[in-house]
Amino acid sequence: MGTYAITGSASGMGLHTARRLRADGHRVIGVDLRDADVIADLSEPHGRRAAADAVLASAGGVLDGAVLAAGLGPGSGGDRSRLIAQVNFLGVVEPLTAWRPALAAADRAKVVVIASNSASTVPLVPRRTINALLAHDPDKAVRSLRLLGERGSALMYAASKIAVSRWVRRHSVTRDWAGAGIRLNALAPGAVMTPLLEAQLAEPLEGKAVRRFPIPVGGFGAADQLAEWITFMLSDAADFLCGSVIFVDGGTDAFFRPADWPDSVPLRALPRYLWRFARGTETG
Repeated sequence: MGTYAITGSASGMGLHTARRLRADGHRVIGVDLRDADVIADLSEPHGRRAAADAVLASAGGVLDGAVLAAGLGPGSGGDRSRLIAQVNFLGVVEPLTAWRPALAAADRAKVVVIASNSASTVPLVPRRTINALLAHDPDKAVRSLRLLGERGSALMYAASKIAVSRWVRRHSVTRDWAGAGIRLNALAPGAVMTPLLEAQLAEPLEGKAVRRFPIPVGGFGAADQLAEWITFMLSDAADFLCGSVIFVDGGTDAFFRPADWPDSVPLRALPRYLWRFARGTETG
């Protein structure tokens, strides 16, 4: 049996995943603002450090896997964009970076980052916002959206999910991750019935927009079903899964992007592609 860290373990997909892992006999170290083994606020630098340190101490320096499920959705309030940037991006990459040696100390560790199909379905997300997040500069990311008012938090949410997906893709194939036996992947849900979605539905305007959003299979996803996907991605069956962003969204991504992906390598990217091909994998 293994030891797993789960952020956002008190509700939604994190809660259901924790229950499933414990039912299978694994040990779970939950991280959340309440009802968790580690109480921490991932929107603050000291909270992220405290969470990372507490998990490492509890796990004894060895983690068989991690699920990064803590996240904030769009909303009103002047600090909402900043909170989203701190929790959805830094609240993922900072703990994971701190836990990487403990994951490498395990045998075939697996990591699942909860991304979102908003990364591919929300239009006009500023590239500068994404780049600022990837540079670990939340202040610059917030400033990039300052003229957009309330709409800024929705774009920050999408930007945070794009940034964290790219972070997963970039790091997953490197010597420090794949080369150390760690399988790093992301799950991109659509509209799943969690407290986050319930809060959105409770807002008249936002709820109307959510209900109109295309879901080809109809209805919303269930958090316990997504937990099944997560536990699969943590299992031995996922040994060959590396750097993937898996959409489980009822067909929404396919609805909006039927021909955008997969695609051939564009001419402008050919030099970079050939350079990487000639260089070979960094994990060997």
